[in-house]
Amino acid sequence: MSTPRRPESDASPRQGRIRRKYDRVARLYDLLDLPFEFGRYRRLRGRLFEGARGAVLDAGIGTGRNMPFYPSGARVIGIDLSPAMLARAAKRRDRLGVEVELVEMDVLRTAFPGQSFDTIVATFLFCVLDEDHQLPALKELARLCKPDGSIRLLEYAFSQNPLRRALMRLWVPWVRWVYGAAFDRETERYLAAAGLDLVERRFLVHDIVKLIVARPRPERS
Repeated sequence: MSTPRRPESDASPRQGRIRRKYDRVARLYDLLDLPFEFGRYRRLRGRLFEGARGAVLDAGIGTGRNMPFYPSGARVIGIDLSPAMLARAAKRRDRLGVEVELVEMDVLRTAFPGQSFDTIVATFLFCVLDEDHQLPALKELARLCKPDGSIRLLEYAFSQNPLRRALMRLWVPWVRWVYGAAFDRETERYLAAAGLDLVERRFLVHDIVKLIVARPRPERS
């Protein structure tokens, strides 16, 4: 198995803060998310990988909780900004016997050649990225995706239900402090500017967790 390697260039100051935050929380990350993982996320991860094929990029792999759902025969690379999270992912990889290369890399600025991947997935990655990083990250994923490939994202959204929305607002300070995340990113509104077409957008948990499927826009002559 390949070992995690450092990125070719330094992250931005904001990305550097995110890296340090996840380095600190890495050893507790799975424990903190345990109720959500078994109550919600595991079934969503299976949905995320439906139809995934070929060369797969798991962007923001974290501690590797997507690993049990990787499609058979796929060639998977997982990237993350945090070396501590990747170290946890490496332990999970070895325990599960999953074939996946782990690489320390910033999703805003990867070192992969263009059109390297048939399927790109990201699980709650974009709710960690600030508004001004949404478009650059999508542009980078669009660059990496093959013309007939797909980009599949799981993301949060603020509920329109008054009670659910109020409960989510109570969680906002905790989510921001621990994960550097937010519920209001609306990533799909940046797709067109990134050169991507929206294939599908549907909610999988009430109106708070959504699946976004996009593909590179065909080149116009």
